[in-house]
Amino acid sequence: MAGSEAAWQAARSGCPVVIHEMRPNKGTFAHRTGNLAEMVCSNSFRSDDSEQNAVGLLHWEMRQAGGIIMEMADRHRLPAGGALAVDRDPFSEAVTAKLREHPLIEIQDGEIDALPRDGQWIIATGPLTSEGLGGAIAQETGADALAFFDAIAPIVYADSVNMDVAWMQSRYDKGETEEEQKAYLNCPMTKDQYEAFIDALIAADKTEFHEGETAGYFDGCLPIEVMAERGRETLRHGPMKPIGLTNAHKPEEKAYAVVQLRRDNKLGTLYNIVGFQTKMKYGAQTEVLRMIPGLEEARFARLGGIHRNTFINSPRLLDDRMRLKSQPHIRFAGQITGVEGYVESAAMGLLAGRMAAAEMAGRDLPPPPPETALGALVTHITGGAEAKTFQPMNVNFGLFPPLEGVRGGRRGRKGRYKGYTDRAKELWAEWLAAQEAETA
Repeated sequence: MAGSEAAWQAARSGCPVVIHEMRPNKGTFAHRTGNLAEMVCSNSFRSDDSEQNAVGLLHWEMRQAGGIIMEMADRHRLPAGGALAVDRDPFSEAVTAKLREHPLIEIQDGEIDALPRDGQWIIATGPLTSEGLGGAIAQETGADALAFFDAIAPIVYADSVNMDVAWMQSRYDKGETEEEQKAYLNCPMTKDQYEAFIDALIAADKTEFHEGETAGYFDGCLPIEVMAERGRETLRHGPMKPIGLTNAHKPEEKAYAVVQLRRDNKLGTLYNIVGFQTKMKYGAQTEVLRMIPGLEEARFARLGGIHRNTFINSPRLLDDRMRLKSQPHIRFAGQITGVEGYVESAAMGLLAGRMAAAEMAGRDLPPPPPETALGALVTHITGGAEAKTFQPMNVNFGLFPPLEGVRGGRRGRKGRYKGYTDRAKELWAEWLAAQEAETA
């Protein structure tokens, strides 16, 4: 995501770009293709609400900046209530094709396994940095790269779901169209079924880490087994919460818990199990997941898994232009910088690409104001966060400067969030306009 967006932004600025991609020559655990911008976990970009949600605001800012990731996500959008879900294969194919077609972009196959010593470079190797390059980064920075473990949710064939048990509905019927209001499959559980499911999760065979692998998990993508081990009610108040849903088959009965599946492709033939990232071994997965009512005979297009993600200590290593302090001709972007999520990763690519192109043209591009979504993220990773405790972070309003004294001081959560987004949109438009004026 980040490398694709960085290349696109730099080329749009008139800068020739070479993309180095090791796939398909060298694959990873999580990737299936050689396409750029391949979605390796969820197919969701999360909320698209730019007035009440920080990631929705990030969507808006990237659209205003002509981002290729948002353009292709919109083009290949799937019904998902208020979320932006994407038909993953056509999306990555479209991003790849558009980059290949650009006259200033060249794509070279092959692995980069050392830090380049000259030129202008952007390293955007998340979520899986190769061993060679990871080692080179660790050697240059004087410390081992930080890391955490990320998990992938299973994908189910829609025609294997028992629709006599499951029903289609978005939570609170959210969505402007009937199709969006029915963007999710829902599988209800009674209390006894839920308790048996939790017991099976905890007892299931799981992938164990190799000796010396001590990295933790990112809290926004915890395996379901880890959540279950934190408390028997954790899942019921998380991805299995039943609120806002009414069983179409038994409207008078309130489910104790509900498993949701979100549409994963345009044809509606594939659905991923929402929030069900897992480290269960494959045999255990099929056995445990088929305990879910409606999935007794489920067939899986992809089972879940776990992989190691590498990220650097950006607050210590990067300057506010996203350059490696010890080698300022190298920028970092994407998940390797310590942002988490498709959109956040692409956003850091957007900034890195624009900053690199500006430097090539003899200009200095300052980071966006910290009151914007992109500005809040880049400020966080390049100095706003405490280096000693730095961990991956999604965009959220907690990263934004407070609203005190802004627009009369709004009250209430909705008013406060609207204040954040109004302020951000105004400042983002000014930041973009200043760039356009400078390059005119």
